[in-house]
Parts: sequence; structure tokens; C-alpha cells
Amino acid sequence: MLTERPTSESDDLAMLGLLQLVSPALPIGAFAWSQGLESALELGWVADKDQLGDWLEGVLDDGLGRGDLPALIRLNRAWEIEDAATIREWNDWLLASRETAELVDEDLRLGVALTRLLGNLDLLPPAHLLPAEPSYVTMFSMVAQRRGVPVQTAMLGFAWAWLENQLAVACKVMPLGHTAAQSLVEALRVSLVQAVRRSMQYDDAELGPVLPGLALASALHETQYSRLFRS
Repeated sequence: MLTERPTSESDDLAMLGLLQLVSPALPIGAFAWSQGLESALELGWVADKDQLGDWLEGVLDDGLGRGDLPALIRLNRAWEIEDAATIREWNDWLLASRETAELVDEDLRLGVALTRLLGNLDLLPPAHLLPAEPSYVTMFSMVAQRRGVPVQTAMLGFAWAWLENQLAVACKVMPLGHTAAQSLVEALRVSLVQAVRRSMQYDDAELGPVLPGLALASALHETQYSRLFRS
């Protein structure tokens, strides 16, 4: 017998919409990028599971937590009130915060791929709201808002998709089995929640990723002789 109050149909549809958005099966090509992690592994900066956990936690705290996640909040509000100027402002801010050609290319290619997919699903907003070069975060926030996903839940979904992608990279490039990857998921779940909560408290002046190691790894990856990933 059901003892809890069932969720509403709109809540259930919003959750399914988020699961669709963060699924590895979403055809936007996110699997092709490593965000500098492949280079960090090649250079020996990340050599085992514990070092990988430290790297991921650092990127989460000083990268996503001060860049993508708080920008997602601001974009969510802008999409809700159809504020085209603010959408463009934060879209430009996101692209300017990408410190290498590869990171910019990834953001734009994923943004364009997601925009194309949403167009095929009749989920695009009015054309005057769309930036000329949409960031992936910009389009993610748009469809999450349109699907009725609460912003904090959308942020958790975005961070979860990032973590899954990074662990998939590690499983392909380093000696890391799937069980070890799942142990990192267990270890970092609390960090994901905490990073989302912290990112909701920052003022605009406190934002901006601080990831010199990742930027250097991504730059070196552009000329890495042998590689599996585009970034």
C-alpha cells in the first residue's frame, strides 16, 4: 500500500525531462570531450583513483561551483522572464570564462548540438531569445526551465552529468575499473550537493572559475601526440 503522497504529474514529467537531458544517450556528442583530464592523466598529474578524486573535487569546487552552476541559476531566471539581454550577457560570460580553444570549442559544439536537437523536438524558445553562439550551459538551463525542473535540481543534474562524463574518460584512459568508478561516485555525491548549495550563495562579483591546472592540461592536450578525446 502506498503510504506517501504521490508526486504530481507535472513533477514526474519534469524529472523525466531532466533524466533525458543528463542521459549519456542524449545525441550531442558529450562523450567526445575530456575537459583536459586526458592530458592530466598522460602527464602523470593524475595517476590513481585517489588522485582522480582530488582532481574531480577541485574542478567541481573551483570550476563548476564558481562558473557553470551559478550561471545556470541566473540563466534560469532570465529564461523564465524572457530577458534576452541577460541571457546574452551570461552566455557571453560563460564563453569568456573558457580558458583554451578546446574548452571554447566544446562549449559551442555541445550548445549547437543541443540547440539542433531541441529544434527537432519543437522545444526551442522564440528566436529573439537565442544567442547567436549558444553555450551548452545556456541551452541546458533553457530546456530545464521549460520542462519545469526546479533550478537546484537542474544544477544537481548538470553536475551529475559532468561527473559521469569525467569517470567515463578515466575508465577509458587509466587503469580504473567500473567498480572503482562507482566508489568515486559514492565518495563525491556529498561534494556535488555541497558545491550546488555553495554556488547558490555567491554574488556576481565572486564568480569565475579558478582552474590553472585544468587550463594548462587542456592547452597541452591541443598538441598531444596520441589521444582519444577532442578535449
